[in-house]
Amino acid sequence: MGPRTAVAPSKEAKEVAGGPGGARMRSCSDGSICSRRSVDSSNSSSSSSSPVLYNPKSVLKRPVSTEELQRPGGPYIKKTFTIVGDAVGWGFVVRGNRPCHIQAVEPCGPAATAGVKVCQFVVSLNRLSVLNLDYRTVSHLILTGPRTVVMEVMEETDH
Repeated sequence: MGPRTAVAPSKEAKEVAGGPGGARMRSCSDGSICSRRSVDSSNSSSSSSSPVLYNPKSVLKRPVSTEELQRPGGPYIKKTFTIVGDAVGWGFVVRGNRPCHIQAVEPCGPAATAGVKVCQFVVSLNRLSVLNLDYRTVSHLILTGPRTVVMEVMEETDH
């Protein structure tokens, strides 16, 4: 997944060196993937490149409402994680709109170390309810808040 850039203050596309073939990829600050590929031209000795942006498909199997998450006796359990950000971020990507969910977690990042997993729904950040916020607002709260984030999530049970 590369360096943690899922929660970053600007919307600029960032890139890192790719493997063979000249492809360069990295997450943009809004959670989408940015790709910059060289275009070969057989009639020209120069090559040009242009960014290609796309949003990854949701990891969710189906849409879930805030009401469903809050329903007593529902198929979700609440978990709380304390994530201490490091020099490059918190190591997870938040996506979705009312409720937000965890789209990606960097395997060795702070979020993974704390126990955060893909497909969990974000309920609160530092005791502030975020169930009715979109991912851009939730990302902004993380960026502008303290380095340590206490995040409450709802996770679907196995049955």
